[in-house]
Amino acid sequence: MNKNRLEAFSDGVLAIIITIMVLELKVPEGALFSDLLGLFPVFLSYVLSFIYVGIYWNNHHHLLHSATRVNGKILWANLHLLFWLSLIPASTAWMGEHNFAKATVTVYGLVLFMSAIAFVILQTTIICLDGEKSFLAEAVGKDSKGKWSQTLYLLAIVISFFYQWISLAIYLIVALMWLIPDSRIEKKILESGKSKH
Repeated sequence: MNKNRLEAFSDGVLAIIITIMVLELKVPEGALFSDLLGLFPVFLSYVLSFIYVGIYWNNHHHLLHSATRVNGKILWANLHLLFWLSLIPASTAWMGEHNFAKATVTVYGLVLFMSAIAFVILQTTIICLDGEKSFLAEAVGKDSKGKWSQTLYLLAIVISFFYQWISLAIYLIVALMWLIPDSRIEKKILESGKSKH
């Protein structure tokens, strides 16, 4: 399969995920600024999830750009990632509508953690196909950033049973870690571009 087709399908799914999330934002019943305060938790959870989906969209683009070909394993690994990302709207809505209750923050963290695991599986599957000396393998290296993210998610999930606001702060920290598209891959793309001239 042409990897462009895979990327187009994934882009479509991510666009639908964002659309579902924005549809969860309800119009206030009143016409006063004070009526907006009741929507603040829902809006805050939407903003955090929008950032996360944007991060995955950016890094997924870089991941597929570095791949030279696509096989059946990559297709399934990609679907696995999209499955966990598709749960973000439901977990976002639940968390926002219940004022960041502990259980909702825990489930949100589980979705983020499994999405991160799924991304690593897709990344590893691409490396397995292209080889250990491939463009992506060299760019990712030991993937310490990815491992730190997974560790922080697990820590936040455990903490959410007691102090959900600390967990939310950790989710935000991880998002900030990944806000800039994966510089490791971008650096390799720039280096390969220079070497061709």
